[in-house]
Amino acid sequence: MKIKTKLNLGVGLLFLAIIVLSLVSAYAVFLIKKDTQNILKANYETLEYSRNMLRSLDNIASDEEKSIAIFETNLKKQIGNITENGEEELTLELQKSFLRLEKDRDNEALKNKIREAVFEIMKLNLNAIKFKSDVAKRTADTANLWIAVTGTLCFLIAFNLLVNLPNNIANPIKELTASIKEIANKNYKERVHFMNHNEYGDLAKSFNTMAQKLEEYSSSNLHKLSFEKKRLETLINNMHDPIIGLDYDGKILFANDEALKIIGLKSEAVIGKLATNLALTNDLIKSLIANDLKNDKQKALPMKIFADGKESYFEKQRVNITIQPTGEDSTIDIGDVIILRNITLFKELDFAKTNFIATVSHELKTPIASIKMSLQLLENEANGTINAEQKQLIDSIKEDSQRLLKITGELLELSQLETGNIQLNMEKSNPYDMVHYAVEAVRIQAEQKQIQLVVETDENLQEVKADSEKTSWVLINFLTNAIRYSSENSKVVVRLLKSEHQITFQVIDTGKGIDKQYKSKVFDKYFQIPGSHKSGTGLGLAISKEFIEAQNGTIGVESELGLGSTFYFSLNVV
Repeated sequence: MKIKTKLNLGVGLLFLAIIVLSLVSAYAVFLIKKDTQNILKANYETLEYSRNMLRSLDNIASDEEKSIAIFETNLKKQIGNITENGEEELTLELQKSFLRLEKDRDNEALKNKIREAVFEIMKLNLNAIKFKSDVAKRTADTANLWIAVTGTLCFLIAFNLLVNLPNNIANPIKELTASIKEIANKNYKERVHFMNHNEYGDLAKSFNTMAQKLEEYSSSNLHKLSFEKKRLETLINNMHDPIIGLDYDGKILFANDEALKIIGLKSEAVIGKLATNLALTNDLIKSLIANDLKNDKQKALPMKIFADGKESYFEKQRVNITIQPTGEDSTIDIGDVIILRNITLFKELDFAKTNFIATVSHELKTPIASIKMSLQLLENEANGTINAEQKQLIDSIKEDSQRLLKITGELLELSQLETGNIQLNMEKSNPYDMVHYAVEAVRIQAEQKQIQLVVETDENLQEVKADSEKTSWVLINFLTNAIRYSSENSKVVVRLLKSEHQITFQVIDTGKGIDKQYKSKVFDKYFQIPGSHKSGTGLGLAISKEFIEAQNGTIGVESELGLGSTFYFSLNVV
């Protein structure tokens, strides 16, 4: 049965019971009223007429005419109010006696007969009153019984509706609410079990169907993928580095809050839009999506972006995402992820370090120059002769001061590179001349270890676009290191090779070589290979790398442990 039908039936039944109870009560009151009216009209009025007739009969002697008139009036009323069996005969007899009394008003025997007739009428009506009173009482008792029975039935109906109807409506809702809570707690096996043919039954079927589909979805790969996607989105949004994801067509798939903050756009204005279209109106996006040239080996400079109320430095990293489709051997490109690492703190520390190094190096050059001047004065024979021990001390001091001067010079060069104050004199330079200059600069050092310097060059090499002084400095640094780590009576080769649009300078030694785990670090600042003779600062190769890359060149090393090393750099031809 439908819930609406139940409610209509219950309320209708209750309404019908109230109407029945009202009708029974009204009918009982009507019967009692009718019996009471019969007593008042039929009998009580007759008694009243009889009393008036007796009173007027007793007053005939004092006021004869008036008494006769009152008697006659009440007699007429009595004649018109005959209701009981036998009352009519008594009234007619009374009327005959009254007519004789009018002719013989002093006849006492006739008066007594009239009194007896009146008393008989009164007695008859009194008996009638008693009988009708009993009838009214029985009517009242019957009415009370019917009212009680009807009231009891109405109470039972109302009580049954009060107990059952709310439960029929509330219990399914309660069960459904509990089941919905279970579904919300991801218990998709929950089902409701009221399957009546009503609205709740339809609702239960729909709920169970929904729970079944949720259970299937929860156990499907789609749900797992959706969960993983949400987890990745949460992870990306909680990262402190700006991250932007692009698909193969350059459409922006995602951008975390940090990226949106520095871009200055809202999510709905970025997600799903082509990056190339956004780049037309946003210079930052234009610089972010710029493809890195694969052949460009120049070191990428940090990006300076105004963020968080100050200028911040970011290091851009573009990660190409590829996948290998199932059943295929080749990979396909599906997009890119751009990551901006905030290096502002490190940049500020680096600036402070560079300024400190520059200041200290500059301040050290003056006392070192004074030491060298003092050594020259000591070596001057005009100031007196020195013995062998003093000569050895002076040579040691001279060597250490020269080493200090070299270190401070390298530190100054490094600080100039880091602050961008280095000035390059880019011009057409002859590679043969630079090699010759560098070889001659280290020839004495090589002869001291009896190392042979060999120059091998291709013929008809073109000129290169370079700063010859800085390039020669790099060659001298390569040769100095090669001589330092080569054994005596060995050979160091300087080779010039021509490649497409470039000239390659190589310095090849036969020293102990470099372990492969250190090859990627030899050009780092202050790095020295463990176990090597630490006579330098670890800055020479780092400065060399900066010099060559500042000239749009490339630099590198090839080495195997125990087989020597080949340091090289390439410069563009004019």
